[in-house]
Amino acid sequence: MSLSDDAQDRLRDIVELQPTKNKELQERWEMDSGSEVHQYLESELKQYYFRDENSLIRATQEAAALLGIETDAEAIRVPDLQVRITEVLAGPDEEPQSVVGVFHDVEATGIETDVDAVRSGLRSLQDKGIVEVVQETVPTFRLTNDREELAIEPLDADD
Repeated sequence: MSLSDDAQDRLRDIVELQPTKNKELQERWEMDSGSEVHQYLESELKQYYFRDENSLIRATQEAAALLGIETDAEAIRVPDLQVRITEVLAGPDEEPQSVVGVFHDVEATGIETDVDAVRSGLRSLQDKGIVEVVQETVPTFRLTNDREELAIEPLDADD
């Protein structure tokens, strides 16, 4: 199957962001809805992606091979904001932090962002198994493992 340049770029996003979900791709691809993302996946990339047991979107090995991308099963590639979140977020044995607390800590690193982006980043990291939610009146978050055990890489600046 021959893919257009646009389809190859979007497939590369899936490979690099996996595991991911419609919302993350919707924002990245500037689409209007998760349904539009699903429709695109099914019509253009059906043989190159699948949904795992948690309904998260993952690329097939064929997709990575087609793009010439070697996947490192240990490393998870995430946007820079999510890298910063993992750098400032409470560790697994520390008191969990609220979204606003994480936002202020990220902001202190010099990254300009907003609370909604931090909340979305925390949820994405939760989906990837890097962050856990500690259910309290207000959800709080912390890392699932010690920072040294995480293999987190920033996406390329062009991504």
